[in-house]
Amino acid sequence: MEGNKITVRPRKKARIEIIPLIDVIFFLLATFVLFTLSLKRIQSLPVDLPVAAPPPPPGTPPPEDAIIQVSADNAVFWNRELINLEEVPSRIAYYKSQTASPRILITGDEKARFGLAIAVLDEVRKSGIEKFSVETRTRPTGK
Repeated sequence: MEGNKITVRPRKKARIEIIPLIDVIFFLLATFVLFTLSLKRIQSLPVDLPVAAPPPPPGTPPPEDAIIQVSADNAVFWNRELINLEEVPSRIAYYKSQTASPRILITGDEKARFGLAIAVLDEVRKSGIEKFSVETRTRPTGK
């Protein structure tokens, strides 16, 4: 008696069928074409956009800003007017009471002393004004 023989069939190589793939691609293409043709045109309204105004020239503060300039020999200028250091707190208080949004620019000339600038800055902070700037470049005295 002979034993059972197992026959092994040769394996077929895997193939990618391209024709069904092409059918699917054409179906998707036709679907997108028909979908885009069925869309309604979007109607738009004309809108007049605002035009921007040119910015002020650099280095020129807005007219509401107060400029405090310190100079050598304890000289202090309030908007180009020479004042004493003792007048600074009263000027700041008056400016704060007269202006809705007070802003102060602290600047100095070439010979300004750092301690005087800090004293003026302290007076501005004591008054409660939160919008102040310290200019990093020098100006001619009293300008």
